[in-house]
Amino acid sequence: MRFNMKGKVKWFNKNKGYGFIITDDNKEYFVHWKSIVTNSPRELKVLEQDELVTFDLMETDKGIQAINIIRVNP
Repeated sequence: MRFNMKGKVKWFNKNKGYGFIITDDNKEYFVHWKSIVTNSPRELKVLEQDELVTFDLMETDKGIQAINIIRVNP
């Protein structure tokens, strides 16, 4: 596992609840809506294209994916 990584949202499908984050070294990581951290349980767990985020990586049976995704406020 790797922690405290930074990247930006390449794309995120709000209807399907998943997308990809891309890092500065052009590596892409899958993101699922359940892995997005929000300030409130009522806040929607969605991401916007090109939004900056921090995240951790976790090995799953489907490969490495981003977890603990937190928006970086500009």
